[in-house]
Amino acid sequence: MAGTEMNGVNHIAILPVLVPLLAIIANILLGDQRAKSRVLGLNIGFSGLLLAVSAMLFALQFGAEGIATAVYPLGNWPVPFGIVLVADRLAALMVLTTSILAMAVMLFASARWYRRGTNFFPLFHALTMGLNGAFLTGDLFNLFVFFELLLAASYGLVLFGGGRNQVRAALHYIAINLVASFLFLIGVALIYGSTGTLNMADIARALPAIAAEDRGLFEAGAAVLGIAFLIKAGAWPLHFWLPNTYSVAPPPVAAMFAIMTKVGFYAILRLWTLVFAGGTAEEAAFGQAVLLVLGFATLAYGSVGVLSCKSLDRLASYLILVSAGTLLLSVGYNDPGVTGGGLYYAVVATLAAGALFLLKDILDQILPSEAQVLAVSLELYGDEEEELDEDQEVSRTIPAAATIVSLCFVVVGLIMAGLPPLSGFLAKFAMISSAFSADDAPTAATWWFMGAMVGSGLLVLVSMVRNGINIFWVSLPEGDIRLRPMEIAPVVVLLLLCLLMAVAAGPVLEAMTETAMALHTSAPYVEAVFAGGEAQ
Repeated sequence: MAGTEMNGVNHIAILPVLVPLLAIIANILLGDQRAKSRVLGLNIGFSGLLLAVSAMLFALQFGAEGIATAVYPLGNWPVPFGIVLVADRLAALMVLTTSILAMAVMLFASARWYRRGTNFFPLFHALTMGLNGAFLTGDLFNLFVFFELLLAASYGLVLFGGGRNQVRAALHYIAINLVASFLFLIGVALIYGSTGTLNMADIARALPAIAAEDRGLFEAGAAVLGIAFLIKAGAWPLHFWLPNTYSVAPPPVAAMFAIMTKVGFYAILRLWTLVFAGGTAEEAAFGQAVLLVLGFATLAYGSVGVLSCKSLDRLASYLILVSAGTLLLSVGYNDPGVTGGGLYYAVVATLAAGALFLLKDILDQILPSEAQVLAVSLELYGDEEEELDEDQEVSRTIPAAATIVSLCFVVVGLIMAGLPPLSGFLAKFAMISSAFSADDAPTAATWWFMGAMVGSGLLVLVSMVRNGINIFWVSLPEGDIRLRPMEIAPVVVLLLLCLLMAVAAGPVLEAMTETAMALHTSAPYVEAVFAGGEAQ
């Protein structure tokens, strides 16, 4: 990618960061004008533009004539001396997933939620900017900067609209993430002290030549950094902030948070495969057993938590933990086929979990008030009855609205439980079959891997069926119900995308496996970064 002929393509790498930045600036200049429809249209337009840019980046990476990794050296400083953005297949996939979810949440919030507090739009765009930057950055310190940006925005979004439970959960959430950020800085300092660089490609290139006396320092830094990533990924026992925070956050915010734990998964996958998994057997074993054990523990804890839930918001929160455990297992298994299935699962689980958080808000509007008070009383923070928000707007009656809502719930349940023939099953089947074909004879870890996948799916299915019965057979009012088209449409679209991924499972899984194979072979990534990061 050296040379000027690829400069136009390289500039695409910064657009998913630049578009939300422009949206933030526009909202700050316009001020908090929640009552003006043109401000709403402007923000929907920015989200649509971000989706278009992300889709273009994805098409360039995954198209029939896929381009090489797009590298954008900020300030035209050559690698490894300057900050660099790197858009390979993995980054393009995660950026597109973020943009799809952001567009759906923006449309959902535009119906009414954005008016319940101040500065929703700039906080929302700051969150998407931080997410996209974290997926695209090529150096550790810039990863920390984007982490802090998305966390700062998430602090404001968790508190959006106010409420006692939100404040308590937000304080817990902020304290935990400040500790994680402190560990992040310590890990970065140790790695820089032992390698002399923070560029991820340069770290991979410098590691074989690292002095023996510095090896322990580097591994200590990697371990500390890994703890910070595991906190952000929601891994057991570092997960305790997640269920409370996600269940009390406003539903559109909680839906957007479905992608936030995937940032921790992405960081672990990127660094571990780049630095350790492709090296010697000793290097590949660094952290692998820990990832497997934490993956099993997180999956088990999330599955039991799902089974114990009697309210839909906490159920959705524990489903995030189930997906976190599944993804940690896919990384720890250290096989391209399993990793490819994990990437497929990451996209499907993110979209389905986001749809469930949005669906929960829709159900809260149509369920009788007694059912809503019961759900609130089952929260972890006590059985106090919160003052329920009585929205004065009258939503439109949609024909067969109850059928649409019921079908959405069924599809989410089937996807998250991993039942055929939907994409959740196909993702788990791809991971399990790849695990069994990785070795000549299945090991004990392989059988445990399969048992964890199948067992978690069974517990999720039981919980979804129980909650479905309580909602649709007991609590759902008879007769016509009212839905806002702007709220139900994003849920339907997210689930249709999951169904589309099941219909096109062959080419999608093939693309994911190719992406995973590229991840497990670090040399092309390193070469692309150094070739594309040359100053022009």
